[in-house]
Amino acid sequence: MLEIRDLHVQFRDSDHECVRGINLTVGDGEIVGLVGESGSGKTVTAMMVSGLLKSDRVITHGDIILDGCQLLSAGDETLQKIQGRDICVVFQEPMSAMNPVMRIGPQVEECLRVHTDLSKAERRERALQALRDVELNNVEEIYRKYPHELSGGMLQRVMIAAAILPNPKLLLADEPTTALDVTIQAQILELLKRLNRERGMSVLFISHNLNVVRKLCTRVAVMEKGQIVEDGATDQVFYHPQAPYTQKLIAAIPTRSKRRGE
Repeated sequence: MLEIRDLHVQFRDSDHECVRGINLTVGDGEIVGLVGESGSGKTVTAMMVSGLLKSDRVITHGDIILDGCQLLSAGDETLQKIQGRDICVVFQEPMSAMNPVMRIGPQVEECLRVHTDLSKAERRERALQALRDVELNNVEEIYRKYPHELSGGMLQRVMIAAAILPNPKLLLADEPTTALDVTIQAQILELLKRLNRERGMSVLFISHNLNVVRKLCTRVAVMEKGQIVEDGATDQVFYHPQAPYTQKLIAAIPTRSKRRGE
């Protein structure tokens, strides 16, 4: 479904590549985790897939293919049709990603306004249903609220509602639970699992939190300094890591005995 081949990315104001020849696939209905430390290149990879990094900012080489469509060489018109319809993104900080002076409803509906000819009433009903689908209550009230009137967990659900509304082929989730407490984090992970199961939606989940990735993903790719150093089934990577960097990441995962200082 998504295939990344020999992808190189270098910012035009930098003298080195931040992504150095990676290969990665995400199959239909698959949840793939992309993990690594800050600066490893995982977010840049996600931004290249989503089209959020424009060619005037970066020098690229390689292929990013979504269902046979070559994204790196696609024209603006093609990309505009794909972005927000076939590929949708859930960001780390929903408060900063949302317009603070616009009510929730119109922000959730935005993709329908851009990509469909639905009437205002139809867009509203679809948005309300999406808010219900992410297990929010009192959706009519939430629809009328502003972002600052919702909690972080509720805002993250709103972001997911906006992302799933057009039934995308691929959901890019970039550290979507980092700013949430453990209880809300677990709820968001269960929500993503359910949406994947019910809709068959593929997910590329970017995170530095290996415990979160282990709970959610069926396959894991590990990035170090712009390269993928290991890629395999989640259990294989966590219980039998091959790359020295992966072994260090796994060894650093907090355990009960480590927390007690044993």
